[in-house]
Amino acid sequence: MVLDRRQIMIGGAGLGAGLATAAGPRIALAQGADAGTFSVTDFGVQPNARSDQTKGLQAAIDAASKSGAVLHIPGGIYQAGMLTLKSNTILSGVPGKSVLNFRGDGFFLVAKSAQNIHLSGVVLKGKTAKGGNEYNSALLNADKIEGLIVTRCKITGSIANGISINRCSGHIADNEISHAYQTGLFCNDSRGLDISHNHVHDCGNNGIQVWRSSSGEDGTIVAHNRIDDIRSEAGGSGENGNGINVFRANGVQVTGNRITDCAFSAIRGNAASNFQVIGNSCARLGEVAIYAEFGFEGVIITNNLVDKAAMGISVTNFNEGGRMAVVQGNLVRNLFLRAGDRGIGIAVEADAMVSGNVIEGAPRSGIQIGWGKHLRDVSATGNLIREARIGIGISAAPDAGYAFITNNMISKTKDGGIRAMDHDKPLGPDLAKSSSESYRNIAVFGNVSL
Repeated sequence: MVLDRRQIMIGGAGLGAGLATAAGPRIALAQGADAGTFSVTDFGVQPNARSDQTKGLQAAIDAASKSGAVLHIPGGIYQAGMLTLKSNTILSGVPGKSVLNFRGDGFFLVAKSAQNIHLSGVVLKGKTAKGGNEYNSALLNADKIEGLIVTRCKITGSIANGISINRCSGHIADNEISHAYQTGLFCNDSRGLDISHNHVHDCGNNGIQVWRSSSGEDGTIVAHNRIDDIRSEAGGSGENGNGINVFRANGVQVTGNRITDCAFSAIRGNAASNFQVIGNSCARLGEVAIYAEFGFEGVIITNNLVDKAAMGISVTNFNEGGRMAVVQGNLVRNLFLRAGDRGIGIAVEADAMVSGNVIEGAPRSGIQIGWGKHLRDVSATGNLIREARIGIGISAAPDAGYAFITNNMISKTKDGGIRAMDHDKPLGPDLAKSSSESYRNIAVFGNVSL
C-alpha cells in the first residue's frame, strides 16, 4: 500500500500522542491547551469505593474549571462531602448512573459569585430525613451565578431543598427532583431564569418556588413541568402544599404544566403582579387550584383545566390591593367542600373580566363576584355553568362596587341561577328570572337559566 503525505502526518500525530501517554499520566495531556475532557478517575477518584472521595473530586473540579475542560464522571457511586464549583465548571455524567452520594447535612454542591456552571447527567443523592430549612441545606446551592445550567440530572433526598438558587440566570431543564423535605426547587431574586420539562415530586412542602426578597421584576418562565405529590409537612394556611408558588416576583409566566395531588394549590401567586397562568392541567388539589392573592396588579388566568379541587380559581384580597384580572377560557369541574367551605368554581373581586369559562359541579357557586364590600368593576360574560348550588353570586353590600352579568348560560342549579349575596347568604329572588333593579350595583342582561 502506498501512503500519501497526509496519511503519514496523521500517523505521526497519533504516534506522538501515544508516546506522550506512555511517558506520563493522562492528566499531563489534559492540562495542555484545549484539553477537552477530564475524567475524575485521572485524579485518583474511585467509583463505587466506600471511602470518601471529596478531596479527589474537588481537585478534579478545580483543574477542569481552570483549564476550561469538561469534567466527566463515569458511572458509579462516589461518596463525598461539600464540593465547591467555580466559574466554568462543567460536570458531565452518565444519566442515572453517575451518583454523587452526599455524606453531610448542609450544602452539597456549592457555587457563589461565578459564571458558566453546567451540570448534566449527574445524580445528586442525599438523605430523606426530616429537618432543615431552605436556608441551610440543599443538594445544589448556587448564589449569584450568571449562566447556571442544570439538565438531565436527578436530585433526590434532602433534609431541606433539592436545589436552592439565589440571584441566578440560566436554565433548569429536563431534571427529576424528588424527596426534598422542604422544596424541590427554590429560586430567589432570579434574573432571566427558565425552568422547564422537569419532574418534581414527593416533596414535603412545595414543588417549585419563585420568590423575591422584595417585590420587583423577575420574569422567570416556568413551563411544561410535571409536578405531583406535594405535601404540607409544615402546615399553615397556604404557604406550604403548593405545586408552584410565586411570591413578590413580577412578570412570571407559568404555562403548560401538569400539576396533581398537592395538599393546597397547584399554582399560587402571592403579591405577584403581571402574573400569567396559561394552559396548565391541574387535578386533585386540596384547596384552591389556581390562586392570585394579596397585593398584586395584573393577572391573566386562561385556558387552564382544573379537575377536583376545593375551589377552582380565586383572584382575591382587594382589601390588600389585589386587582386587575382576566379569567378566560378555563374548564373547572368536580369541586368539593373542605371543612364545609369553598366549593366555588371561580371567585373574583376587583377590576376583572370573567368570560368564556366552563364550570361544572360546584357545591356552592359557579362564579362568586365580590365578598362584602370588596367588589369593584367586574364583568362576567359568556360563561357556561352547570350543576352548582348557585350559578353566579354577586355581593350586594351597601358599599360594594358594580358588576355586569350578561350572556351566561346556567343550568341545573339548586338555589338559583344568579343571586345577590350577603357574603355567603342569598338575598331576594333569582335575578336570572327577575329584575335586578332593586340592587343599585348589579346589572343583569341576556342570561339563560334552566
